[in-house]
Amino acid sequence: MMSAIAESTRDTAAGDRLAGRNALVLAIAQALSGGNNTVIVSTGGIVGAMLAPDRAFATVPISVMVLGMWAGTLPVGMLSKALGRRAALQIGALVGTVSGLICCWAVLHASFGLFLLGAFGSGLYAAAHQSYRFAAADTASEAFKPKAVSWVLAGGVFAGVLGAQLVIFTKDIWQPYLFAATYIGQAAFALLTALVLVLVNIPRPATMPGAKRGRPLGEIVRTPRFITAVVCGVASYSMMNLVMTSAPLAMVDCGHSVTTATLGLQWHVLAMFGPSFFTGSIIARFGTERVILSGLAMIGLAAIIAMSGITVAHFWTALILLGVGWNFAFIGATTMVTRCHRPEERNQVQAFNDFLIFGSMAIGSFASGTVLANFGWSAVNEVVFPAILAAGALLIWWSVRERTKLA
Repeated sequence: MMSAIAESTRDTAAGDRLAGRNALVLAIAQALSGGNNTVIVSTGGIVGAMLAPDRAFATVPISVMVLGMWAGTLPVGMLSKALGRRAALQIGALVGTVSGLICCWAVLHASFGLFLLGAFGSGLYAAAHQSYRFAAADTASEAFKPKAVSWVLAGGVFAGVLGAQLVIFTKDIWQPYLFAATYIGQAAFALLTALVLVLVNIPRPATMPGAKRGRPLGEIVRTPRFITAVVCGVASYSMMNLVMTSAPLAMVDCGHSVTTATLGLQWHVLAMFGPSFFTGSIIARFGTERVILSGLAMIGLAAIIAMSGITVAHFWTALILLGVGWNFAFIGATTMVTRCHRPEERNQVQAFNDFLIFGSMAIGSFASGTVLANFGWSAVNEVVFPAILAAGALLIWWSVRERTKLA
């Protein structure tokens, strides 16, 4: 008996050590690949306004990127199951390299359609690097999973800086083609990411003779824990993306410079990922539900601030608070998802979770440009409240239900 306990303890410690190593590698990869999103979000609306046949289509490139994220989630899960995590993530990085080159070519030839193709490829790449957080938790114990997830997302701090500075320093290099050199840099970052991912080591789940293949997906997704986790993930990510997508163009429309808008997005991305250094510890101390609720509340407060004025201070404060709120709510929701499945079920459950989240983001992103063009910046933020309140109410219901079961 004691020998079995000791063996289990050693296995857990070894798994956590491997998870910690993978989290470090994936955090570096996140720092490089996360710049992909920053580049597209900060430039997509501006380039779209220049190339699109109608200004109402200005944010369509960002929406198409999110559509690519949605379309890529299930293939990433299938590739991970068939080829292993590392190969799937490297394929995603190579797609990101090609997409950056396509975006550059589109700017050189003033092709809106080609730019949309490049943005879609960037979305496929994003679907791969969004799954880094799950990859880090693959070998982690239940106690270590929140930390592994948050450590990977901490790499986004550097992604925010790298992506924003890449835009600022390269936007005018290739005159008169605004952002052409930026997309070359984006492609180079993606290629470097593929090289870093060589260091990832994630063994496939052991399959014992006669072992079950896992529960049907339909059974898992009907559980209250999974439903709650997905709704919180959808609300936090889709509402954050809705506001973030419109913010750079809204700032430019309000008379602020491209550099000011890009720096605002940089602060937002830093706020999204900066708390990750300690979010896992906060979850361990205060519980997943409280952290998610705090995040949802901050997203709502960010919308209130954004509606209160159009100065740089209003925009930047709202974007920073929006980022921190997303961090708390999304890491908490991700942690809940990792507790909904067994090892042999992880790829399909995680991929389906992201499919639902990025599907809702795609819908919100396509709506954001129209809402901004026809109703204004305040209307974009008003959409946040119903989603946040619904997610918060469901989370409270689930928490009360779980406590009642344990009583």
